Amino acid sequence: MDVQPLETLEGQGFPTIRQQSVFIENRVGQLLRLTKLFDQSDIRILAVSVVYSVDCAIVRMILDDPDQGHDVLTQHGFPVSETDLIAVSLPHGKRALLHTWAALLGGEINIHYVYPLLVQPRGHAAMAVCCDNNEQAVQVLRDKKFDVLDQQDLLDTRNQ
Repeated sequence: MDVQPLETLEGQGFPTIRQQSVFIENRVGQLLRLTKLFDQSDIRILAVSVVYSVDCAIVRMILDDPDQGHDVLTQHGFPVSETDLIAVSLPHGKRALLHTWAALLGGEINIHYVYPLLVQPRGHAAMAVCCDNNEQAVQVLRDKKFDVLDQQDLLDTRNQ
C-alpha cells in the first residue's frame, strides 16, 4: 500500500500569525505572574485579550517569537494552545474598521473575535482576526488592497 504524507498547515501559502492561548486560574496576581515570565527574555507581548469566567480565564496573546514563548510558558507549567490568526494593517482614516468589516463581509467571512496589536507593524495600526477561513480572508483582504501581515512583520517590530 502506497502511503502519502499528510498535508498540514505548515506549508500554507498565505500569511498568518500565531496566537498563544493560556489557561490561568482566576486568582489575584495570575495575570501579572504570566506577564513576568517574559520580563527576563527578549520575547514581547504584542497583543493580549483576556476572557474571564468565574473559575478561570483564557489569556490570548500574540508574541513576537511564538516558538520561544511557547517554550517559556510550558516550562513554567502553563497549559498553552496555539491558533493561526490573520493580522491586517488598518487603512488610514476614520472609517478603517468599517472598510475592513465590509471587505470581510463581502467575502462571506465570519469573524469569531478580534483584538488590536499594541505595536504598529510597518507604521500602521493593526489587529489580529480570528475567522472561519484564514485563506479566504487573506485573499479577500488582498483583493481589496489591504496589507496582510505575517509573523516576520511582528518580529520586525522589536525596534519600536
